[in-house]
Amino acid sequence: MNEFPKTGLDALLTPENSVLLLIDHQPYQFANVNSHEPTMVVNNVVGLAKAAKGYGVPTILTTVVEERGGLLIPQIQEVFPDQKPINRTFINTWEDQRVVDAVKATGRKKLIIAGLWTEICVAMPALQAAGEGFDVYAVTDVSGGVSAESHDMAVRRMVQAGITPITWQVAIAEWQRYWARTNLIAPEDQLAVLAHGGATGVVTAWEMQLLNTPVPDVTAGA
Repeated sequence: MNEFPKTGLDALLTPENSVLLLIDHQPYQFANVNSHEPTMVVNNVVGLAKAAKGYGVPTILTTVVEERGGLLIPQIQEVFPDQKPINRTFINTWEDQRVVDAVKATGRKKLIIAGLWTEICVAMPALQAAGEGFDVYAVTDVSGGVSAESHDMAVRRMVQAGITPITWQVAIAEWQRYWARTNLIAPEDQLAVLAHGGATGVVTAWEMQLLNTPVPDVTAGA
Protein backbone atom coordinates (compact mmCIF):
# COMPACT_ATOMS: atom_id res chain seq x y z
CA MET A 1 0.00 0.00 0.00
CA ASN A 2 1.26 3.44 -0.91
CA GLU A 3 2.02 5.89 1.87
CA PHE A 4 0.26 9.18 1.26
CA PRO A 5 0.91 12.26 3.41
CA LYS A 6 -1.75 12.95 6.01
CA THR A 7 -0.34 16.36 6.87
CA GLY A 8 1.07 19.23 4.84
CA LEU A 9 -0.14 20.79 1.62
CA ASP A 10 -0.01 17.53 -0.31
CA ALA A 11 -2.61 16.05 2.02
CA LEU A 12 -5.26 18.38 0.59
CA LEU A 13 -7.51 17.77 -2.39
CA THR A 14 -7.23 19.68 -5.65
CA PRO A 15 -9.38 19.50 -8.79
CA GLU A 16 -6.36 18.04 -10.58
CA ASN A 17 -5.65 15.17 -8.17
CA SER A 18 -9.21 14.08 -7.31
CA VAL A 19 -11.66 11.57 -8.71
CA LEU A 20 -15.17 11.24 -7.27
CA LEU A 21 -17.07 7.95 -7.00
CA LEU A 22 -20.77 8.21 -6.12
CA ILE A 23 -22.23 4.84 -5.17
CA ASP A 24 -25.88 3.78 -5.19
CA HIS A 25 -27.85 6.91 -4.39
CA GLN A 26 -31.03 5.04 -5.34
CA PRO A 27 -34.57 4.81 -3.91
CA TYR A 28 -34.11 1.35 -2.39
CA GLN A 29 -30.97 2.44 -0.57
CA PHE A 30 -32.50 5.70 0.67
CA ALA A 31 -35.48 3.78 2.07
CA ASN A 32 -33.46 2.42 4.97
CA VAL A 33 -31.10 5.32 5.68
CA ASN A 34 -31.53 6.10 9.38
CA SER A 35 -28.18 7.61 10.33
CA HIS A 36 -29.02 10.89 8.58
CA GLU A 37 -32.08 12.71 7.37
CA PRO A 38 -32.37 11.42 3.75
CA THR A 39 -33.34 14.88 2.51
CA MET A 40 -30.02 16.18 3.80
CA VAL A 41 -28.09 13.44 2.03
CA VAL A 42 -29.85 14.27 -1.25
CA ASN A 43 -29.05 17.95 -0.81
CA ASN A 44 -25.41 17.25 -0.01
CA VAL A 45 -24.74 14.79 -2.81
CA VAL A 46 -26.20 17.14 -5.41
CA GLY A 47 -24.12 20.03 -4.08
CA LEU A 48 -20.97 17.89 -4.24
CA ALA A 49 -21.83 16.65 -7.73
CA LYS A 50 -22.37 20.18 -9.04
CA ALA A 51 -19.07 21.39 -7.63
CA ALA A 52 -17.21 18.37 -9.01
CA LYS A 53 -18.64 18.96 -12.46
CA GLY A 54 -17.79 22.65 -12.36
CA TYR A 55 -14.20 22.04 -11.30
CA GLY A 56 -13.70 19.27 -13.84
CA VAL A 57 -13.28 16.53 -11.24
CA PRO A 58 -13.98 13.21 -12.98
CA THR A 59 -17.12 11.73 -11.46
CA ILE A 60 -18.12 8.08 -11.75
CA LEU A 61 -21.73 7.12 -11.04
CA THR A 62 -22.80 3.63 -10.00
CA THR A 63 -26.00 1.80 -9.19
CA VAL A 64 -26.64 -1.71 -7.93
CA VAL A 65 -29.33 -3.87 -9.55
CA GLU A 66 -31.20 -0.75 -10.64
CA GLU A 67 -33.95 -2.89 -12.20
CA ARG A 68 -35.14 -3.67 -8.67
CA GLY A 69 -33.54 -0.94 -6.55
CA GLY A 70 -34.46 1.97 -8.78
CA LEU A 71 -32.51 4.28 -11.03
CA LEU A 72 -30.02 6.83 -9.75
CA ILE A 73 -32.02 9.69 -8.23
CA PRO A 74 -32.79 12.29 -10.92
CA GLN A 75 -31.22 15.15 -8.97
CA ILE A 76 -27.78 13.60 -9.57
CA GLN A 77 -28.48 12.31 -13.06
CA GLU A 78 -29.50 15.82 -14.14
CA VAL A 79 -26.02 17.09 -13.22
CA PHE A 80 -24.50 14.49 -15.56
CA PRO A 81 -27.29 14.01 -18.15
CA ASP A 82 -25.11 12.20 -20.67
CA GLN A 83 -23.51 9.74 -18.25
CA LYS A 84 -24.99 6.27 -17.78
CA PRO A 85 -24.28 4.95 -14.29
CA ILE A 86 -22.40 1.66 -14.09
CA ASN A 87 -25.08 -0.79 -12.98
CA ARG A 88 -23.57 -3.61 -10.92
CA THR A 89 -24.49 -6.87 -9.31
CA PHE A 90 -21.41 -6.88 -7.04
CA ILE A 91 -22.18 -5.56 -3.57
CA ASN A 92 -18.59 -4.30 -3.35
CA THR A 93 -18.25 -1.72 -6.12
CA TRP A 94 -14.48 -2.22 -6.33
CA GLU A 95 -15.00 -5.84 -7.43
CA ASP A 96 -16.60 -4.58 -10.65
CA GLN A 97 -13.70 -4.17 -13.06
CA ARG A 98 -15.55 -1.50 -15.04
CA VAL A 99 -15.52 0.78 -12.02
CA VAL A 100 -11.86 0.12 -11.26
CA ASP A 101 -10.93 0.74 -14.90
CA ALA A 102 -12.92 3.99 -14.96
CA VAL A 103 -11.14 5.27 -11.85
CA LYS A 104 -7.71 4.23 -13.08
CA ALA A 105 -8.34 5.84 -16.47
CA THR A 106 -8.43 9.25 -14.78
CA GLY A 107 -4.85 8.88 -13.57
CA ARG A 108 -5.81 10.37 -10.20
CA LYS A 109 -4.85 8.79 -6.88
CA LYS A 110 -7.03 10.75 -4.46
CA LEU A 111 -10.26 8.78 -4.58
CA ILE A 112 -13.29 10.45 -2.99
CA ILE A 113 -16.09 8.01 -2.20
CA ALA A 114 -19.66 8.58 -1.02
CA GLY A 115 -22.61 6.26 -1.13
CA LEU A 116 -25.40 4.30 0.46
CA TRP A 117 -24.93 2.51 2.74
CA THR A 118 -21.78 3.64 4.55
CA GLU A 119 -21.12 0.32 6.27
CA ILE A 120 -21.27 -1.69 3.03
CA CYS A 121 -21.25 0.29 -0.19
CA VAL A 122 -18.72 2.86 1.02
CA ALA A 123 -16.55 0.88 3.43
CA MET A 124 -15.99 -2.18 1.25
CA PRO A 125 -14.63 -0.41 -1.87
CA ALA A 126 -12.82 2.17 0.27
CA LEU A 127 -10.92 -0.54 2.13
CA GLN A 128 -10.07 -2.44 -1.03
CA ALA A 129 -9.04 0.64 -3.03
CA ALA A 130 -6.86 1.86 -0.16
CA GLY A 131 -5.11 -1.50 -0.22
CA GLU A 132 -4.49 -1.14 -3.95
CA GLY A 133 -2.65 2.15 -3.84
CA PHE A 134 -5.31 4.87 -3.66
CA ASP A 135 -5.52 7.69 -1.15
CA VAL A 136 -9.17 7.32 -0.17
CA TYR A 137 -11.49 9.97 1.28
CA ALA A 138 -14.97 9.04 2.53
CA VAL A 139 -17.55 11.85 2.43
CA THR A 140 -19.53 11.11 5.55
CA ASP A 141 -22.45 13.50 5.06
CA VAL A 142 -23.03 12.38 1.47
CA SER A 143 -23.32 8.83 2.77
CA GLY A 144 -25.67 7.17 5.22
CA GLY A 145 -26.18 3.91 7.05
CA VAL A 146 -29.08 1.83 8.27
CA SER A 147 -28.46 3.20 11.76
CA ALA A 148 -26.28 5.80 13.42
CA GLU A 149 -24.23 2.98 14.93
CA SER A 150 -23.70 1.31 11.53
CA HIS A 151 -22.52 4.56 9.97
CA ASP A 152 -20.27 5.39 12.91
CA MET A 153 -18.69 1.93 13.07
CA ALA A 154 -18.01 2.07 9.32
CA VAL A 155 -16.29 5.44 9.63
CA ARG A 156 -14.20 4.18 12.55
CA ARG A 157 -13.23 1.07 10.60
CA MET A 158 -12.15 3.15 7.61
CA VAL A 159 -10.16 5.57 9.75
CA GLN A 160 -8.27 2.65 11.29
CA ALA A 161 -7.34 1.62 7.73
CA GLY A 162 -5.96 5.08 6.93
CA ILE A 163 -8.97 6.39 5.02
CA THR A 164 -9.73 10.07 5.57
CA PRO A 165 -13.27 11.12 6.54
CA ILE A 166 -14.42 14.50 5.21
CA THR A 167 -17.68 16.34 4.62
CA TRP A 168 -18.92 17.72 1.32
CA GLN A 169 -18.19 21.38 1.96
CA VAL A 170 -14.66 20.50 3.06
CA ALA A 171 -14.10 18.79 -0.29
CA ILE A 172 -15.21 21.81 -2.30
CA ALA A 173 -13.29 24.20 -0.04
CA GLU A 174 -10.12 22.26 -0.80
CA TRP A 175 -10.93 22.36 -4.52
CA GLN A 176 -11.55 26.12 -4.27
CA ARG A 177 -8.56 26.79 -1.99
CA TYR A 178 -8.61 30.59 -2.25
CA TRP A 179 -11.20 33.33 -2.60
CA ALA A 180 -9.61 35.40 -5.37
CA ARG A 181 -10.59 33.18 -8.26
CA THR A 182 -10.53 35.92 -10.86
CA ASN A 183 -10.56 33.44 -13.72
CA LEU A 184 -14.15 32.46 -12.96
CA ILE A 185 -17.15 34.77 -13.06
CA ALA A 186 -19.23 32.44 -10.93
CA PRO A 187 -17.12 29.90 -9.02
CA GLU A 188 -18.70 26.47 -9.10
CA ASP A 189 -18.41 25.93 -5.39
CA GLN A 190 -20.22 29.23 -4.83
CA LEU A 191 -23.09 27.98 -6.98
CA ALA A 192 -23.19 24.72 -5.05
CA VAL A 193 -23.11 26.47 -1.69
CA LEU A 194 -25.77 28.99 -2.69
CA ALA A 195 -28.16 26.24 -3.72
CA HIS A 196 -27.27 23.54 -1.19
CA GLY A 197 -25.36 25.14 1.68
CA GLY A 198 -28.30 25.98 3.90
CA ALA A 199 -27.72 29.07 6.02
CA THR A 200 -24.30 29.59 4.43
CA GLY A 201 -25.95 29.85 1.03
CA VAL A 202 -28.56 32.29 2.29
CA VAL A 203 -25.95 34.53 3.93
CA THR A 204 -23.71 34.38 0.86
CA ALA A 205 -26.56 35.56 -1.33
CA TRP A 206 -27.30 38.35 1.16
CA GLU A 207 -23.63 39.40 1.17
CA MET A 208 -23.67 39.55 -2.63
CA GLN A 209 -26.79 41.72 -2.44
CA LEU A 210 -25.06 44.12 -0.05
CA LEU A 211 -22.05 44.29 -2.35
CA ASN A 212 -24.34 44.87 -5.32
CA THR A 213 -22.95 41.73 -6.96
CA PRO A 214 -25.24 39.76 -9.28
CA VAL A 215 -26.28 36.52 -7.64
CA PRO A 216 -25.50 33.58 -9.95
CA ASP A 217 -28.32 31.41 -11.23
CA VAL A 218 -28.21 28.51 -8.78
CA THR A 219 -30.23 26.34 -11.13
CA ALA A 220 -27.59 26.49 -13.87
CA GLY A 221 -26.40 23.06 -14.90
CA ALA A 222 -28.83 21.36 -12.53
